[in-house]
Amino acid sequence: MKKISIFSIFFLILFPAPALDLTGLQDSLSEIFSSSVDDNEGSTTFRSMNIPCGGRTESLGTVFTAICDDASFFDYNPAASAVLEKSEIAVYHNTWISDSAQETLALTRRNGSFGYGAQLKCFYVPFSEYNLYGDRVASSYYSETSLAFNTAYNFLSGYTFKGLTLGTNAKLAWRNVPDYTDNQNDSVISGSGLEQSALGIMADFGLLLRFSALKAYQDREPNIKVGLSLNNFGIALTGFGSSVKKDDDVPSRISFGLSYRPFQRFTISTEIRKPLVLSDLSASTKLSFGVGAEAKITDFFAFQSGFLLQGANPRISMGSEFEIKGIKMDVAYTFDLTSSANPINHISLSAKMTFGDRGRKEAMQKVDEAYLAGLKLYAEGYYTEALYKWNEAIIIAGSEPLDMRYEPAIQAKNAAINFNSSKFELESMYSIDFEE
Repeated sequence: MKKISIFSIFFLILFPAPALDLTGLQDSLSEIFSSSVDDNEGSTTFRSMNIPCGGRTESLGTVFTAICDDASFFDYNPAASAVLEKSEIAVYHNTWISDSAQETLALTRRNGSFGYGAQLKCFYVPFSEYNLYGDRVASSYYSETSLAFNTAYNFLSGYTFKGLTLGTNAKLAWRNVPDYTDNQNDSVISGSGLEQSALGIMADFGLLLRFSALKAYQDREPNIKVGLSLNNFGIALTGFGSSVKKDDDVPSRISFGLSYRPFQRFTISTEIRKPLVLSDLSASTKLSFGVGAEAKITDFFAFQSGFLLQGANPRISMGSEFEIKGIKMDVAYTFDLTSSANPINHISLSAKMTFGDRGRKEAMQKVDEAYLAGLKLYAEGYYTEALYKWNEAIIIAGSEPLDMRYEPAIQAKNAAINFNSSKFELESMYSIDFEE
């Protein structure tokens, strides 16, 4: 009965909007944000790099630069792989405009403070060519496929200060234009599409800072995250069928995000993005702004909602995540005025599977046990034994798989040594006075 109720709420929340006539809402929103019309929009190539992979990130309005707590981080902040709790593999499907769609496969892993992963993404749309008489003479797919390799490292990681995380993605992208036909005889010209195809060589750079402040609950996880990322910085080359030349600019951007979790089951995030045309910065589009929120209803069910303003037409999204036997499933609905002049309803799906934390939780328990044992021994007057236990906690924390500073044990050890030294000095001084 419990499962039926939850899924009933899920579908009632998620699927009423497509059945409504949203023309009035479209007109109202377009009028409100008419001053944000951007004449430079659409001036870059490899536009699929801006299409979200889907699922939870799209539910949050793609406001993910600071949150970055699952395998979706590839498109938002490459620093995140070094702080993810568990290894993860994820698949995404995003239906886009008309018959176009995007499929994504991502996997990520972390060893101590070092994270790494890979993502394969493919956007495709059917391509049909007709002759002057309306007969279809060619049929294929236009596609943009990208492959990203990620590395990241969390510097100065500790118990109180969670460290400064830096990361990068190296990307290769290929735009495949199918061969077209000869207008004279309707025969396909072999290699004709290659000249319009393109190769993109890009890189992402990211920074992530995590700490705790204004926290209304007890938890070791930081409740504030600050993210900064530079995405899709690079070049595109075309003309491979004849002479190779530079294509239009790739869709570079700078993003700054902030997420805050005031309560244990509620997170809010905001983000500002600045798209860039690197060859002519004056042709860059305007700033875009987004906000997203997530409420975790139970341990296995969460609800998200987001808003993104990019140009004059906003994107409003909502969705849910639920976990079944260790697999997290996400469904997102987006009312999208950003990608088209007409209201478009997007549905995107994702499935994520985790593969353990490589022993980090177990190692952390050993650290805590050694630290607490040291406190007990010291309270009972066993100074040397207490130092041994605190050293044990420090060593375990500083080695794989944790690779962090454990400040409570370090502070306890230093305080005990300082106190013991002061005590020894006092005892020595009184001993001298007594002899005199």
